Amino acid sequence: MSITVYVKQNNVEKALRQLKRKLLKDGIMRTLKEKQYYEKPSDKRVRKQKENVKRALKAKKLRERDL
Repeated sequence: MSITVYVKQNNVEKALRQLKRKLLKDGIMRTLKEKQYYEKPSDKRVRKQKENVKRALKAKKLRERDL
C-alpha cells in the first residue's frame, strides 16, 4: 500500500497537508498511534466496546434527526 502525493510548483506545505489528510482518511495515523505502546488485551476489548457504543449512539442520533 503506497500513498503518493505530488508537489506542484514547489508548494511543499500544500503537499504535506494533502499527505496528512490522506493518512487520516486511510486510518494509518490511528493505527500507528495505537501500536506505539503495548495495550493489554482486556484494555483493548474495553476500548473497542466503548467505541462501538459511541458509534451506535451517534448512528441512532443521526437516524432520529433524519425522521
